Amino acid sequence: MPDFPLSAFLGGVGWSALGILALLLIVFTIGCLQQRHQVIDAAWGLGFVTVAAITFFASAGHGDPGRRLLLLAIVAAWGIRLGGFLAWRMRDGHEDPRYVKILGSAPGNRNAYAIRKVYLPQGIVMLLVSLTIQVGMYATGPLGWLAWLGLMVWLVGMFFEVVGDWQLAAFKRDPARRGTVLDTGVWRLTRHPNYFGDAAVWWGIFLVAADSWPGVLTILSPLLMTWALAARTGKPLTESRMLERPGYREYMARTSGFFPLPPQRGASPAGGDRRG
Repeated sequence: MPDFPLSAFLGGVGWSALGILALLLIVFTIGCLQQRHQVIDAAWGLGFVTVAAITFFASAGHGDPGRRLLLLAIVAAWGIRLGGFLAWRMRDGHEDPRYVKILGSAPGNRNAYAIRKVYLPQGIVMLLVSLTIQVGMYATGPLGWLAWLGLMVWLVGMFFEVVGDWQLAAFKRDPARRGTVLDTGVWRLTRHPNYFGDAAVWWGIFLVAADSWPGVLTILSPLLMTWALAARTGKPLTESRMLERPGYREYMARTSGFFPLPPQRGASPAGGDRRG
């Protein structure tokens, strides 16, 4: 079993925490200036890119070079793509209804409340979830078959995430489809291709880290992400907004809620949008 450089790793965790703090301070300042804290959504993926970049340089001379480079590449590709896409969606300048609801009942200063209810929790989750990246960067064993399997899982996740977002954006540009339900393409296989894709990306990252000890111990990272996307902040919140849309209940009856599966027989397409 390869030796794990524990002391160097713990120092790297400290640098990663400082990197996340610096990023969130920048994003918080932008949110205050624009009076909309939705901007933190675009920083979510970029936070993991920040951790990956910091840990990549901090782990030089400690972790396996191949695994370090692979982790940096797949985290950067995912995080930059996601951050750019979400920033593009925010170009209308309006606050997201989720943050209107969270911050609408702020007791006192709205921005101070946002630190406690939005920025601090996301920063903590970001640091905890990113442990699979950090441990993987310091793992000393060479790349094996499990890491390449992880890359395949990551590619599947990116496919569903990218194609799902592209199909939804194209759908929303068609005024004739306004108020309907998107159920073609990857949306025919799952009601949440972007959330499923996000979860698959993190299971892929985990497998790359788990290929060498003690990466397998970071399994809580993909479990936490999958739980949040499928049962907490992703799917449930989205579907609670979509239930009143005509045709959506029928769409739910025939389409898998998370994992991609063929639609149930006997159901006809309704045509429309699920993230509205």
